Amino acid sequence: MKILKLIIFVFVLMSFNILSVKSENQESKITKNLRCLICQGQSVYDSDSEFAISIKILVNKKLDDGLSEEQIYMYLKDKYGDWIHYDPEFKKNTYFLWLLPILMFVIGGVIILKLFIIKKN
Repeated sequence: MKILKLIIFVFVLMSFNILSVKSENQESKITKNLRCLICQGQSVYDSDSEFAISIKILVNKKLDDGLSEEQIYMYLKDKYGDWIHYDPEFKKNTYFLWLLPILMFVIGGVIILKLFIIKKN
């Protein structure tokens, strides 16, 4: 009987540890996809700014409250705008975010072609 209790006890301890690891992995996945609005070019996960720390705490609290990843993203987008997410949805307000890299590539290509055409003449 003692062995059975010990096995159950160990199983319960392991399950709590597994749940906390899953929560930490989900938290890090979410914070890696969020842009720190204070630090340029850093994710919330990589940043140590006060803003990033508060977002990490908020994400952890929302996960503890049972919100899904998408619900947390929607909450943060409503509060801070689409810019906070590294992969914004393609909609009317984010056309610029999606089309700017393509536009820059095309303009750069045109400039390079013009430079080669000018050098040949």
